[in-house]
Amino acid sequence: MSQDNVLKKEFKKQDVKRLRNIMSGKAGERTTEGVGYTKQQQFHKEGDVWTENGREWTIKDGIKQNVTKLDKAKEIMMPMFCPSCKKIMNHKHDKLFWNNHRKCYDCLIEFEHELKMKGLWEDYEKEIHNNDIDNFVKDYQIWVENMLTESNQGFVSEAGEVENWKGGINKDLAKQSTAEVIEYLQSLKK
Repeated sequence: MSQDNVLKKEFKKQDVKRLRNIMSGKAGERTTEGVGYTKQQQFHKEGDVWTENGREWTIKDGIKQNVTKLDKAKEIMMPMFCPSCKKIMNHKHDKLFWNNHRKCYDCLIEFEHELKMKGLWEDYEKEIHNNDIDNFVKDYQIWVENMLTESNQGFVSEAGEVENWKGGINKDLAKQSTAEVIEYLQSLKK
């Protein structure tokens, strides 16, 4: 017999295990044992914020989410499902009611119905009315401040010429009339 047919390689322990597994019908089983480092698992609760791999994460509604710069924009957008009743928000009035009350049309109708049944409707209506007036007063004050700080040194006409106007706003009179308007608006509260 020639020397060419002789096996020149020794079988390793994992090779023998592999052959035994194939012969016994367990071809997918492991033949080696791995040793290494396993990362300790961290468990987080609803609302936790943590950093992992250079990114910020949080848990909202039981779902792990990446914290991004656009998260505040997500709050403005109407979700697909109402957070109160979990139904699809596809009614024609849902967008309006989401922007004002953060509920779908049906949930708001149900909420207002409950208030009427408990006799709390008038208080709720007064609160909404007074909040609207307060918001209008804030917007009005911001608008007046912007108008008073705006410069009227020069304006560009339709012909493209710069016109310099003289005069200006009487700031004392403007502040006095602003105070009167705010006082009148406050008197409209219920």
